[in-house]
Amino acid sequence: MVNSRKLPQKIMLLGSGELGKEFVIAAQRLGNFVVAVDRYPNAPAMQVADCAEVISMLDGDQLETIVEQYQPNFIVPEIEAIRTEKLLELEQRGYTVIPTAAATNYTMNRDRIRELASQELGIRTAKYAYASSLDQLQQVAEEIGFPNVVKPVMSSSGKGQSVVKSQTEVEKSWNYAIAGARGESKKIIIEEFIDFEIEITLLTIKQWNAPTIFCPPIGHRQERGDYQESWQPANIRPEIVQEAENIARKITDALGGAGIFGVEFFITKDEVIFSELSPRPHDTGMVTLISQNLNEFELHLRAILGLPIPKIELFAPSASAVILAQENSDSIIFSGVAEALATPDVDVRLFGKPDSRPFRRMGVALAKGNSVAEAREKAKSAAQKIEIVKE
Repeated sequence: MVNSRKLPQKIMLLGSGELGKEFVIAAQRLGNFVVAVDRYPNAPAMQVADCAEVISMLDGDQLETIVEQYQPNFIVPEIEAIRTEKLLELEQRGYTVIPTAAATNYTMNRDRIRELASQELGIRTAKYAYASSLDQLQQVAEEIGFPNVVKPVMSSSGKGQSVVKSQTEVEKSWNYAIAGARGESKKIIIEEFIDFEIEITLLTIKQWNAPTIFCPPIGHRQERGDYQESWQPANIRPEIVQEAENIARKITDALGGAGIFGVEFFITKDEVIFSELSPRPHDTGMVTLISQNLNEFELHLRAILGLPIPKIELFAPSASAVILAQENSDSIIFSGVAEALATPDVDVRLFGKPDSRPFRRMGVALAKGNSVAEAREKAKSAAQKIEIVKE
């Protein structure tokens, strides 16, 4: 157990994207010192942190050097592309890795977390197999059946993921998965295609010395394997919510530590099927920036620091919709922000990424409404009003 109620604490954030930026803001509000680390300069979280370092987090020596330089109280990974074996070493030497080094090592690879859930914990998942070559992928694709889903075992934000409808599409999916993989792994996972009614994220807050608690479930929609909009609460029956909570508690108990976990499920007519897990704030959870009294980043921070979370309150039906770039540019201007903000109960977050590329998330529109349908429409409308143009 970590007893860290004394503030400030020194936090090292590994990965400095938009989720990390909101986490840094939450940490700064309680006076903590944050070191933001990423592979490129001027990443979003670096813009609000106390200091920033640019390294390859896949280089164990660089990672060790930067940790020893700053001696952080907490090491908080925000992305997958990290030399997680080095985090295990650092934890053994007394550093606190969130949620734990072992959990980070598990969840940075889809194969390990899937095997933990399916084989060790007996949790229902999609049928799956692995491939390390195109020939293997062609073989297991036939065994799994079509359609199926192909993705790298190590990636984020849907990179490298595709739905494969026939054997003629397998080679294209292999090339796409390899191009979208993070790290050094060339291993691909292929999954049964689940005909679900809704896909949800259950934000699960595991605490050092208090019970595991949950946010109201979040529904979300993906394209190209990447989230496009999310809404809260998801319209699912209470008994389904309870089953999802039981599964999330079971798997996060096995992983240990403290912090927020984004646990994803497919909800079908008859089943609750575990999909994936992220041991950190989740992109679909950005809706909590407008929907809750404590957003997912504040909840993550409180859990890490051992601070109390007396209640999680949903203010109103709410939604988020992503603002996407359409072209490559290293000089970015946003237009239409005033028009987007003219609607009541709408807010916007622009991430501050230094460059754009097609389909890169550059911001998010947030909205509250009298119903989920109204909130979703307001968020999507606001996002569509914002255009990213070259300067």
